[in-house]
Amino acid sequence: MSLSRRSFLTNAAAISTAFSALPLLNARALAQGSAAYINQVQGYGDLHSDPNGLFDLPAGFDYVTLSETGEPMDDGLIVPGDHDGTACFPGLEDGQVILVRNHELSPDQFDESPFGPDGGGLARIDAGKLYDQEEGGLTHLGGTTTIHVDLATRRVVRQFLSLGGTERNCAGGPTPWGSWITCEESLTQAGAGYGLRDHGYAFEVPSQAMGLVTAEPLTAMGRFNREACAIDPRTNIVYQTEDARPSLITRFLPEVGDELHQGGRLQALVVRGRPSLNTHNWDADAQTVDVGETLACEWIDVDGVDNPHNDLASRLVDAGAANFTRGEGMWFGDGEVFFCCTDGGPERIGQIWRYRPSPDEGQSGEADQPGELTLLVQTADQRILEKCDNITVAPWGDLVVVEDGRNEQFIRGVTPDGRVYTIGRNAASDAEGDYSEITGPCFSPDGSTLFFNVQNGPGRTFAVKGPWETRSLAAV
Repeated sequence: MSLSRRSFLTNAAAISTAFSALPLLNARALAQGSAAYINQVQGYGDLHSDPNGLFDLPAGFDYVTLSETGEPMDDGLIVPGDHDGTACFPGLEDGQVILVRNHELSPDQFDESPFGPDGGGLARIDAGKLYDQEEGGLTHLGGTTTIHVDLATRRVVRQFLSLGGTERNCAGGPTPWGSWITCEESLTQAGAGYGLRDHGYAFEVPSQAMGLVTAEPLTAMGRFNREACAIDPRTNIVYQTEDARPSLITRFLPEVGDELHQGGRLQALVVRGRPSLNTHNWDADAQTVDVGETLACEWIDVDGVDNPHNDLASRLVDAGAANFTRGEGMWFGDGEVFFCCTDGGPERIGQIWRYRPSPDEGQSGEADQPGELTLLVQTADQRILEKCDNITVAPWGDLVVVEDGRNEQFIRGVTPDGRVYTIGRNAASDAEGDYSEITGPCFSPDGSTLFFNVQNGPGRTFAVKGPWETRSLAAV
């Protein structure tokens, strides 16, 4: 059956309100799956072993791998390692899409550098566009690559480095105006042994850039151990997660619409009437937030957004901000922001939250109709969901979540009533039997293709097609 993007979006809008009260994920499992995973709802059925030993998928689905670490790129550089957060945009030509993908590289990972282990590739670029360089000419190795993909064949048309000189580019988020915000998961400061500039900033990469862009930090959005962000197209407000303990949920109110470089105000989320609320629920006998509970929110201004003492979260929690644990993936759905706290809950294996903005978000009337925060999912069994990390909203309205746990790594779907099903499994382990995390889930604009990465062993991007529409049909 052919399913158009319009029908995908119609179904997504029709069921989005059902996320208002997801129940606790518990032992409501169906007699499905294997010893390694449990499906609480039919989803797409059991996983089938991949004869190539790379990625297991349900019947009717198939993948193509593309853009593997170490491959040559069209700019003369090398596909870097540690593939991470990714977004998909319309292509410049009919039938094509554009992926902008992060690389979570630290300064000493020379063997996965886009410039080669000896840095020889630096001569091929305008080094003045890099954000930071070490003494002696070596550079910080994180950044982004841009990949143009023919959607019908799922083959790379061209790929190149689009941002460089940054550190540990982990996740980020797409903008409504067609760019990618890439975020440094770092608190490295100038003079601390690597480079000449502070790290922990967000950077903007236009999806239609045809080469390396000049790396300019979005300083007003704050400096911290960044993970992801999501932008509300109604207001252009940027919501942000932080991978730390404690960590904040922040929002950035831009001064000028889609021109984030023009500055704005950074604010931290506060739960109304419960200052400095600890949300992680690590003690099962003393949970502070129940699954399905909805909390009214306020926001307080953040001072010292450049964070010179690397104490932003602790300062703001002391001032009343809600205390989250390891905020990771974040994505904007149909009027709602979803985000993961990867070690929340009594088993410390994950929480998924929803923030529903006020109709007057960021305006004077916000106090009368506050935004609402809801704990949607709190997992208690790693076979259902373990260490939720990057997240996206599927075209039919479900959440698609990837894992970064200690065991096998899966792609999960979460239905509007809170039941989890398994979409795929990383089947390739290293010599020690460890499985790389899965990163960067995102759908093509027409909803036909799910892209994601396996970060290491080597880093690969996968493009999966199959009967996605069967979940949409089951939801209506």
